[in-house]
Formats: sequence, C-alpha cells, structure tokens
Amino acid sequence: MIEAPHYSPAGARRDASFALPADPFDGTVNEPVLHQAVKVYLNNQRQGTAKTKTRSFVSGGNQKPWKQKGTGRARQGSTRAPHWRGGGTVFGPIPRDYRTDVPRKVKQLARKSALNARAREGALHVVEQFAFRTPKTARLAALLASLGLADRKVLVLSAAANDALYLSGRNLPSVEVMPYAQVSAYDVLWAEAVVVEEGALTGESRELGAEELPALPERAARPAAEARAPKAAKKPAKPAPSRSEGTAAPKAKAAKAAKKRTAKTAKPATTRSGGKSKAKAAKKSTTKAAKKAAPKKKGKK
Repeated sequence: MIEAPHYSPAGARRDASFALPADPFDGTVNEPVLHQAVKVYLNNQRQGTAKTKTRSFVSGGNQKPWKQKGTGRARQGSTRAPHWRGGGTVFGPIPRDYRTDVPRKVKQLARKSALNARAREGALHVVEQFAFRTPKTARLAALLASLGLADRKVLVLSAAANDALYLSGRNLPSVEVMPYAQVSAYDVLWAEAVVVEEGALTGESRELGAEELPALPERAARPAAEARAPKAAKKPAKPAPSRSEGTAAPKAKAAKAAKKRTAKTAKPATTRSGGKSKAKAAKKSTTKAAKKAAPKKKGKK
C-alpha cells in the first residue's frame, strides 16, 4: 500500500497519511509504455504546416542561362536548379499530418504508470477539498506554498470541473489545473509534484451548499434623475381611426370618383373624326361658294 501526505483545505498537514487506492496505485511503472505515450502526445501537438519550395515552385528560370555549347562553361538548364543560389530546395518539408494514436488500454496503462511514479517519489499530495467559491490566485498560491511547492511545477487535479479553481491557477505559469478524469501521462510527467483532491481518489465529491456559495455582486447605483441627460420627447402617436371614421373615408372617395365621371360625360366629345373635321368641311364649302359668287376679272389685252 502506497501512502501520500494528507492536507486540510487550508494547507495544514494531517497527522495520518492518506492510503492511496490499490487499483491504480499498485506501484508498477511501465517505462516503454510511458515513452510511447509521451511520443504520441508530442506528435499530436505538431501542426505539420512547414513547407519549402522545390524548383518547380520557385519563380523564374524559364530559359537557359546560356547556350549549350561554345561558352567553355558547364551546361545549365535553369537558374532555379537546387545548386544555384535562389534555387529550389531538395527533399524539404511539405505539409503533412503527424497525428498518431495508441490503443485505449495503452493510454490507461501509461497514465497509471505516471501516477505510480510520482507516488513512489513522494511527489503526490492529497488535499481534502479545494474550497474555492470565487477565483482567487493569491489563495491558491498560499495553499501551494503551505505544501512546500511554491517554486516547483505543480499539477492540480480536482474531483470535477471547478471553474473557480481553474481561474485561480490560470495566472500562475508553473501551475496546471484540470479535472482528474482528463489527466494524461504527459501532464503527470511534466509536473514535479501532483496535488489531488481527495474526492477524485475516493469517488466522493461534495458540492458546495447554498449557504457556501458566493454572494452575487451588487449592481452599481444608477445616477440621479437630474444628472441624466434629458431624452428627446417622443412624438405623440396618431390616434387610431374609429369605426365610423373608417367607414366614412371609403364613402367619400366613392362620391368623389362618381362626381369626376359625371363631369367627363357632360363635356362634349371632340374627336378628330368628329367636331374638328366637320368644322373644316364647313369652312371649305363657304370658301368655295364665295369664289363662285365673285365676278371673274378680265385679263389684260
């Protein structure tokens, strides 16, 4: 049975040590599996976007620098050949996917081996509970200092997702905070010391009660009414027409349209084929009659 130092939420050490559960903490450390898990983790962090240009992607070099024979120099086909300055790169990196994977049981064995390695070194500490109702970086730093881990890389593992604890350790460069279920072998090996919440090992996590929850911050008082800038007065809304007005409007429109129709019918229709053509015909007949009635003038002899 492996034991770990036990601490209170305030950082005070308990008299009795904490007996780690025998299921994950059996003392076995499989180094080849640890090496494989770390290598896979680092491979998966690579973006694989490095790229160099071969001679086909370098601009220029479309014609021979000089003719094939007669110059006394070596024959050259392009100024973008790899042995020319400014030419293409041979066997350079191209975009690729470095992602690799391992079986699920291998990941679990690597995680178990990493935790056993830290427990055997005495670098695993158990805290009863992280009672962080609000984010406070100074409080987490004081807790780690009371555990003697102020100047070391520390991995803090909570029983469940704890936003207040995560925000408290986010500004500490040598502290990493995450739930116990999400930790990997690389995370455990990265840290020099591991601080685990007791509920993560026993499977019992206690939620903060309603009386322990932080009070909501009070809203700032609004400025006085006289200090506010006067708002522009809204225009009065037009009153909605009543039922009688609504029915009278279409009647008035109908009467107006009927009046226009009667006015159009009362006017004499003067079309081109009607009044104007008749007036022209009467004028022509009168001029013809006047010419006939007038005596003819005798011509000059």
